[in-house]
Amino acid sequence: MNEHKEAVTVIGLGPMGRSIVRVLLAAGHPVTVWNRTPGRADALVAEGAVRAQTPAEAVAASGLVLLSLTDYQAMYDILGDGESLSGKVVVNLSSDTPERGREAAKWAAERGARFLTGGIMVPENLVGDESAYTYYSGPREVLDAHEPVLRLIGRPDYVGTDPGLAQLYYLAQMDIFLGSLSLYLHATALLGSAGVPPKEFLPWAVQNFDGVSYFLAGAAEAVDEGVHPGEAASALMMGASADHLVGASEAAGIDLVLPKAIQSHYARAVAAGHGKDSWTSLINVIRDPSL
Repeated sequence: MNEHKEAVTVIGLGPMGRSIVRVLLAAGHPVTVWNRTPGRADALVAEGAVRAQTPAEAVAASGLVLLSLTDYQAMYDILGDGESLSGKVVVNLSSDTPERGREAAKWAAERGARFLTGGIMVPENLVGDESAYTYYSGPREVLDAHEPVLRLIGRPDYVGTDPGLAQLYYLAQMDIFLGSLSLYLHATALLGSAGVPPKEFLPWAVQNFDGVSYFLAGAAEAVDEGVHPGEAASALMMGASADHLVGASEAAGIDLVLPKAIQSHYARAVAAGHGKDSWTSLINVIRDPSL
């Protein structure tokens, strides 16, 4: 069954790594695994994976090596001098900064390996689902050559040759995601100070989150063109709401970091002469913290 399927090595068997292995096994690929805590491989070996005894053995087993680790430093810690990587394709699906991705691509190239940076944009339980997608950057021909395998994880979205771009896209999405979750909890705490239970607020919160996407296309156009007409939602008007949010949060005795950060954006935009411009003019003070 596996004779015509590409062999794959997966190093790192946290929840994401284990999900990747299971998707590959289900598709009939021979999979070799290694993890610093050997016991994490037990169930996968029972399902058909091959356990490598060392990282070098794991790398030697396949031409395609997928890394699912805590960060890029873990790659160096596990692979050591990296001499075993010669002739291999390494796809690092770990999270780190764009600059670390660029450094890793150079490090791999110096050892004779081809390197792709990846950022998986779904939680581990959705790996392989039709909603799953992964950002990739690096040599396009490397992605194309291994696309059938990588597509099993999720739709491969190529964003450019710069090895740092996949991480930058990933982190931009995390910027929205993590910020949104913290803001939801802050809003829940704000209402909770008046005894409103989270489940009562939930339907309105969902409606708000769903509605925010309506504003994004216009915002992207305004930022692209550098034109911020403020007839409907000026920075001055929106800033007044930000001031009220800080005041209400202070009175409720809850954390002020997020509302004060938002208040600062509007106050600085107004101070920079954008009071009559749209809220999208905040991009100027976000891009230039000195304003």
